[in-house]
Amino acid sequence: MSERDDDWREKRRQAVAGHAAAIQESRAAEAREAAALLADFVRRAAERDIHPQTLMARTFDGRSTYRTHVRGWYLKSNRSVAVGEDGEYYVLTVPASWRARFAGADLSPSVPRLIVGAGGGDGETLPLAQLLTKRLEAGVSWP
Repeated sequence: MSERDDDWREKRRQAVAGHAAAIQESRAAEAREAAALLADFVRRAAERDIHPQTLMARTFDGRSTYRTHVRGWYLKSNRSVAVGEDGEYYVLTVPASWRARFAGADLSPSVPRLIVGAGGGDGETLPLAQLLTKRLEAGVSWP
């Protein structure tokens, strides 16, 4: 290999690393902004006496639902995403499990995005701010 090839590879490696770092920082900034929206929602829901409920999660295949140990508010009428009373964002799909059937499913918070469903492939994307506003406006009569 020539020195020119080595220089090109090193410049290319640096460009890729820089691009990856920029994407990572952009996603982190988006997550911080979305987290602020979620925290504001939790505060406003409490002010309006919209009480959280125990969230249910659906299996990946959609055949079963399990209760979880998380309380919060569903954001979509299909109950696929929610915000917990802890201000975290939850995607409510879990693997099928015999243990979860009896003891409840464990949920881990997901990194919130400003556009819910972005990159999901099902074509249904909605701004997080719009979902939160719609949920607050529905009050206690959420589907």
